[in-house]
Amino acid sequence: MSLPERVRARYRTELTRVGETVTVRRYAGKGPARAVAQEAAAKCRIVGYQPSEIVGAVQQGDRKVILLIDPTAAVASGQVALSTMLPLTSDDKLVISGREVAIQGVDDQTRSIQGVVIALEIQVRG
Repeated sequence: MSLPERVRARYRTELTRVGETVTVRRYAGKGPARAVAQEAAAKCRIVGYQPSEIVGAVQQGDRKVILLIDPTAAVASGQVALSTMLPLTSDDKLVISGREVAIQGVDDQTRSIQGVVIALEIQVRG
């Protein structure tokens, strides 16, 4: 097993233990005519920002979502694999505990190992 596979397996284990599942949602269209085009479920860990991290574009109340990119994850009926929705943008949304939040930024480098993206760090608001 390669190093990225071992790290991903560790993330999978830990997020099963302490994380939760969120829905990544992508819309088609704009305004009231928009419709959900794709949805994917993914394991994640949601944490608040430390006071020292509230600088620049990060506002009080924003949260950091560490979203696992797991190609072996089961895909529920009516959903797609998360990998088909990558890269995520600020036009996409996350649904956390039934509430839709806005993506402010996506970091796909911090949790990469040997060029393999293990997890995304996503700044969300709302």
